[in-house]
Amino acid sequence: MKKVLIITVFTLFSLGVNAQKNKAKYSGYPITPVPFTAVKVTDNFWGQRLKASREVTIPLAFSKSEETGRYENFVKAAHPSEKYKVEGFSFDDTDVYKTIEGASYSLQTYPDKKLSKYIDSVLKIVAAAQEPDGYLYTSRTMNPKHPHAWSGDKRWVKEEDLSHELYNLGHMIEGAVAHYQATGKRNFLDIAIKYADCAESAIGSAQGKLTIVPGHQIAEMALAKLYIVTGDKKYLDLAKFFLDKRGYTKIKQEYSQSHKPVLKQDEAVGHAVRAAYMYSGMADVAALTGDTAYIHAIDQIWDNVVSKKLYITGGIGATHHGEAFGKAYELPNLTAYNETCAAIANVYWNHRLFLLHGDAKYYDVLERTLYNGLISGVSLDGGEFFYPNPLESDGIYKFNQQACTRQSWFGCACCPSNLSRFIPSLPGYVYAVKDNKVFVNLFMGSSSELSVNGKKVQIKQATAYPWDGNVKIEIIPQGKQSIALKIRIPGWVQGKVLPSDLYSFSDRQQLRFKIKLNGQPIDSKIENGYFTIERLWAKGDVVEVDFDMKARVVKANEKVKDDAGKIAFERGPIVYCAEWPDNSFAIHSVLLPSQPEIEVVNSPNMLHGIKQLKTQAQSLSVNDKGFLETKNVSLTLIPYYTWLHRGSGEMSVWLPQNVSAVKTPSKTNSK
Repeated sequence: MKKVLIITVFTLFSLGVNAQKNKAKYSGYPITPVPFTAVKVTDNFWGQRLKASREVTIPLAFSKSEETGRYENFVKAAHPSEKYKVEGFSFDDTDVYKTIEGASYSLQTYPDKKLSKYIDSVLKIVAAAQEPDGYLYTSRTMNPKHPHAWSGDKRWVKEEDLSHELYNLGHMIEGAVAHYQATGKRNFLDIAIKYADCAESAIGSAQGKLTIVPGHQIAEMALAKLYIVTGDKKYLDLAKFFLDKRGYTKIKQEYSQSHKPVLKQDEAVGHAVRAAYMYSGMADVAALTGDTAYIHAIDQIWDNVVSKKLYITGGIGATHHGEAFGKAYELPNLTAYNETCAAIANVYWNHRLFLLHGDAKYYDVLERTLYNGLISGVSLDGGEFFYPNPLESDGIYKFNQQACTRQSWFGCACCPSNLSRFIPSLPGYVYAVKDNKVFVNLFMGSSSELSVNGKKVQIKQATAYPWDGNVKIEIIPQGKQSIALKIRIPGWVQGKVLPSDLYSFSDRQQLRFKIKLNGQPIDSKIENGYFTIERLWAKGDVVEVDFDMKARVVKANEKVKDDAGKIAFERGPIVYCAEWPDNSFAIHSVLLPSQPEIEVVNSPNMLHGIKQLKTQAQSLSVNDKGFLETKNVSLTLIPYYTWLHRGSGEMSVWLPQNVSAVKTPSKTNSK
C-alpha cells in the first residue's frame, strides 16, 4: 500500500507523468490533473510569463533572500547566541522555501545544473539550522532566550496567534516535495519530514500532546501531500486533527477562521489567504479520507464567495484591515485589497473543487482570477510586484497614502515568493483525466503526453487565446482509442460573467461558438460546462474550436453599492480598465452612453502585445464659474493586468454610466 501511495503523489499533486495510470483508486480525487511536467507550453502569452519567471522572478527572489538576511537567519540558527537581535517577520523562512519550490518546478522543464547546485548550497545552510529533534524555526533557534517577539517563551505557545511555526512547516513541505520531484534528491525532503515528525510528536489527540491548530493555514494542504509522498498516515491524521479542532481551541476569531468549527462554517470571513488555504486543505483531506462533510462545508462557502464576495477580476479579500473578506457585497474599488497571495490561493481552491466535482464553473472562476487578479500582481518583466490589487487608483494607495507602484520586494515578501512558485506550475492546470475522459480546461498553445486508461495519448493545442477565440486541438493516440474529449465552454461564452448573479452582461449580445471535427461541424449537449466528443480517435484527428471574442459590457448586482451606476468591460477572459496614459482627461470624470459601441484595436507592440478597447464617451468637468461642462472624448481601455507599467496615475475598472456616479474635477486633465 505504501508503494502505491508513493506513486500516487505524482498524480494528485502533479508530480509525474507515468503515475497517472494508477490514479483513481488511490488518489482520492475522482479527476486527475495532467502534471505540469507533461505539458510543454508553446504559447506566446504564457510563454512570455514563464520565461520572465524563470529568468527574472526566481533569481530575484533568491538574491533578495540573501540580501535581506533570510539566509543569514539560518546561519545564525546553526550557531545560536544571545547576542543576536531577532528581527524581520517570524515567517521569513518561508520565502526561501517558496523560492526553492518555484525553482524546482522550473528545473523540471528547464534543467539547469548551476541552479540545482545553488539550491543544494542553500539547503546545506537550512539543514545546519535544524535542531536535533527536527524543530526548524530560526526566529526562536538563533536566540532561544530572546526569540522573535511573536514567538512566545517556548515552542508552539503562540502558534494560534503570530508565531507561524506550522505555517513555516507547511511551506517547507511544499518546497521539499517539489524539490524531491525535480531532482530525486532527499536532502530537502528529509529536512521537512524531520520537522513534520517534530510537530506530530508534540501536537495531536494523544495524551500528553498539545491541542492547537495553525494560526495561518497551509500545513493542512502540505501534510496531506506529505502523506501521499511517504505513505505514512500520521501526517494525514495530523492534517485532519488541525481541521477538526479548529473552533475548539483557545483562540476563536473570524480573522483566522477559528470562530466556529469548520463544518459549521458557511461564509467566507477573515484573512483571505488563510481562508482559501484552509478550504484547499479541507478538499485535500476530504478526497483522501472520504469525509463528505468537509465537501459540503466548502461548497457552501464557495457559493457565498462567488455570489457575494468576489471581484470581477477574480480577486478576494476586500478590506485592508485584516487583509480580509468584507461583508456581503462589500467590494470597494479604490481601497480594494485583493492580495496577490489570495488570488493564488483562490486558484488552488477552485482547482481542487473541479477535481472533486468535475464542473467547469470552478474553472470559470479560476480562469478569471488567473488572467486578471493574479498576473496583475507581477510586472510583465517579472521583476516587480503588487501586494494589493485595487480596481481603482488616483496614483496613491488610500490605506497607506503612498505612491501606487509595483515594488521589487517587500519587508513582508510573501507575494513575490508565492508568485515565484506559482507561475512555473501553471502548465499543470491545462488538462485533466478521468477514466477515458480528457478535460481541456485552459486554452494555450501547448503539447502534452498523457495516459488515458493506461494508453499514451498526445494532445496539441495551437491558439492565440486570450486575444483570439480560435483553438486547434490535435489528438494523437497510439492506434485507435476511445476517448471522451471534454472541451470547456467558458461561462463568458454562454452569457455568464460568473456562476451567480453578482455580475451580469448588460449589452444584450449573445456570443456563439462553433466546433468542427476534421473540418466538419458537430453538435453536442453542454453538460457541466463541457462540450463532449466521444469517439474512437485516430492519429491526425483535429478539433477546431471558435469562440466569439467580442467586447462585452458588465454591470454589478445592485447590492454592490460601490459599482452603482457604473459598468466594466471584458473581452474573452480579460477584464479591462481605463488608465491615464491613454486618455487626456480625468478617468473618473467620464460618462459612458447606455449602449457603448466598442472598437477592438490590435496593439502588438504595446505591453508585450495586447488588444485595446475604444469607445465614445463624455468627459464632465466644472468650470471656473461653477457650471458643468461636457466634452466628447474617445475612451481607451487596456487589460487590467497591464496597468501601472507606464507610471502612476488614475486608473479604473468600473466607469460611470450614470451622472450620479461621475466625479467631476475642476480641471479635465488629470495628468
